[in-house]
Amino acid sequence: MKITTEELEGGITKVVLDGRLDIEGAAAVDLKMNVLAGSKMLLLLDLQKVTFLGSMGLRTIVVPAQTVHRRGGKVVLFAPTAMVENVLKSSYINNIIPIHHELSAALAALK
Repeated sequence: MKITTEELEGGITKVVLDGRLDIEGAAAVDLKMNVLAGSKMLLLLDLQKVTFLGSMGLRTIVVPAQTVHRRGGKVVLFAPTAMVENVLKSSYINNIIPIHHELSAALAALK
């Protein structure tokens, strides 16, 4: 699992996850995700390149999102694949972290 970040206009940090968010993948990005959650207020989690999402991967997304929310910030999930979106919806994660497939809608949700 690879993680890269990009600073966008309006204080939004785009976080691109690439690979499998299984036990190994989650362990590879957990620290970076927690640092981002503690230091950024607006996170756009780009899930386009996530090929698998397991329970530990869900934790890697949810725990930092909760941290950001507690600090008054916002997190949006962007463009998950059908399989990843199915896992997110089956786990009701979409009820607490919005999912958007259009970049403009995702960015608007963070304003």
